[in-house]
Amino acid sequence: MNRFLTLIVVVVCICNARVAASGESSFPKFKSAPNILFLFVDDLGWGDVGIFHQESRRISGDRSQPYHSTPYLDALARQGGRLTHHYVSAPVCAPSRASLFQGVTQGHANVRDNQFDKGLDENQTLGTVLRAAGYDTALIGKWGLQGEDAFAPHWPSHPLERGFDYFYGYVRHVDGHEHYPVEQLYYGSKHARKGPVAVYENRVNVTEGLEKSLTSDLWTARAKKWIVEQKSARPDHPFFLFLSYDTPHAVLELPTGPYPEGGGLEGGMQWLGEKGRAITTAAGVPDSWFHPDYAAATYDHDNDPETPGMAWPDVYRRYATLVRRIDDSVGDLMTLLEDLEIDRETLVVFASDNGPSAESYLDVEYSPEFFGSYGPFDGIKRDLWEGGMRTPAIVRWPGKIAAGKMVDLPSATWDWLPTFADVAEVAAPARADGVSLLPVLTGETDSVGREALYFEYFNNSRTPSLEAFEFDRRGRKRGQMQAVRLGRYMGVRYDLQSANDAFEIYDLSTDPKQKRNLALEAGEGVNELQKRLKEIALQSRRPDGEAPRPYDRALIPSVEPTSSLKNGLLWQTFPGDFPWVPRCEGLDPRAEGVTQSIEPPDEAGAMLHWGYLEVPVDGAYRFAAEADGGVVVRLHRATILNSESEYESKGSVSGEVMLSAGYHPISIHSRHPEQNASRLSLQWSGPGFATQPIYAEAFTHQRDR
Repeated sequence: MNRFLTLIVVVVCICNARVAASGESSFPKFKSAPNILFLFVDDLGWGDVGIFHQESRRISGDRSQPYHSTPYLDALARQGGRLTHHYVSAPVCAPSRASLFQGVTQGHANVRDNQFDKGLDENQTLGTVLRAAGYDTALIGKWGLQGEDAFAPHWPSHPLERGFDYFYGYVRHVDGHEHYPVEQLYYGSKHARKGPVAVYENRVNVTEGLEKSLTSDLWTARAKKWIVEQKSARPDHPFFLFLSYDTPHAVLELPTGPYPEGGGLEGGMQWLGEKGRAITTAAGVPDSWFHPDYAAATYDHDNDPETPGMAWPDVYRRYATLVRRIDDSVGDLMTLLEDLEIDRETLVVFASDNGPSAESYLDVEYSPEFFGSYGPFDGIKRDLWEGGMRTPAIVRWPGKIAAGKMVDLPSATWDWLPTFADVAEVAAPARADGVSLLPVLTGETDSVGREALYFEYFNNSRTPSLEAFEFDRRGRKRGQMQAVRLGRYMGVRYDLQSANDAFEIYDLSTDPKQKRNLALEAGEGVNELQKRLKEIALQSRRPDGEAPRPYDRALIPSVEPTSSLKNGLLWQTFPGDFPWVPRCEGLDPRAEGVTQSIEPPDEAGAMLHWGYLEVPVDGAYRFAAEADGGVVVRLHRATILNSESEYESKGSVSGEVMLSAGYHPISIHSRHPEQNASRLSLQWSGPGFATQPIYAEAFTHQRDR
């Protein structure tokens, strides 16, 4: 443990962005940019995918462990790669999706906790970054991040306002609680929506005529239609399609009939566009059809192989059928890519928004225990235990990602924005917390140069008392929760009261179920690890007034530099017409040097200053920065200032930070659209002094340029 701690302390959290910014253009050459198809599902657990966990239940031959199948997802994984340590930012829908789209942790997202239907802030998203890179962008399915309903149908954070050229689906979060938008079979139940459900195409309500249309079928048919039309109309343009399923979420409504045979251009799910028959399966009886593999399935309910098996309860046959329906859709879409001869030109990602649910909108209860949907872990949706946050992730890109590749490196959904920026050959926004996974996926490296993953979430409920879970966490109060993944270790805090509360610490390499709390064991290595986890927890986030935490006013710890310091900050400039403030680490600099003060460059482009800021005493400090094209200031892993908007730079920005005395790593990323006409400044005020430029003696650095 001591050797490991030495390693993690010296690792610097700098993105390994591989894109070389020549300055000629921020757009890729289309021939080298793949299409991106992102398949995102609702409440599917790590253990729900066959190749991740269900197949092991089948192979065991233990009939007391019922299983379901995902043959097309398994094939997708065998053709590409599996990310076995892939995390969501939060264990519930809205904050999880917000962080994914924004490319930030919950320490920086503006949608946190249970803020359903809150709008994303006006900043870069997966959509804006890829659209700026020349992609045609679409989102089909569930959104739920639109902002105030009073503005409907012109919600302030409608997908069309956040980087997507086309939208078809549910705008509002709660609409996703009903999987038949016209029939609304569970309308008025204690769980489901108590009002009209609406499907929108862009900003037009198109619900009328969608009778008998199960949403997973509907989204798949519409996605196929959009892909075909996009490749026909703009064959030289890559596309980014975010296909956002609202299943297998707790409504558990069944299809009208079997999935249509075949797939792709001629078979599978098809968009018909007829009123009352919008899609192939808009016929028959809604909520009536079980997959034949599960219709008569039985299991050993009493752990006695001598007694007759019992039929699966209806609620579990429903769940397995809905998961299989998603799986059939995946197979259908892969066939379409082959039919269009673009399968080798398309990067496909499959992931889930959080761990499995214990919810049912039916009259009977549902438990993820039946299928072991949480896999070998404890925890479900709304938990920061592994089962609530570690989710299945599959990536396929023939010719680029080796078939059968296993990626055990910790990764998270906020990594996809910098990964896709890397794929599109543009610099990621400086605000992004993630790193590009592309070098690891393609086998170029086995490391991403990152020390830790950070998580926070609040929910005033309890971990369910499932027999499969460790005794001491059954029925355990959640409250304020926090977690840090540090190498092979995971630190977790439940019902958190202050920044001084101890982390529970688990070695996930040997203890994925989190049985042995290392924090209870004496030793210098454990004490150092505990200290480091507490430091990272404060150095990785900023407070949000709408999601208060008990550690919001705690001092951010300083660091001890590992070698002697020199006066001034290092700086580099980068040529290019950047559409946002870029993350500059990894780009090719035009010029570099050392400076005693923050000053703009002489030429248009981007600039990076970095080093250490020496804080004189403990206390509250207010920083203010301005730059014509936007500025992003980070201390440690926290973005303390961000003047950028997707639409325009605010020019100046300020904010308060609680800092302990000592050295704090600082980086200032700025964008300068015009030559010899830019401004850049950074000021501060603190205990005992008024607002002023940061004095030269406060800036130091550790290495030669």
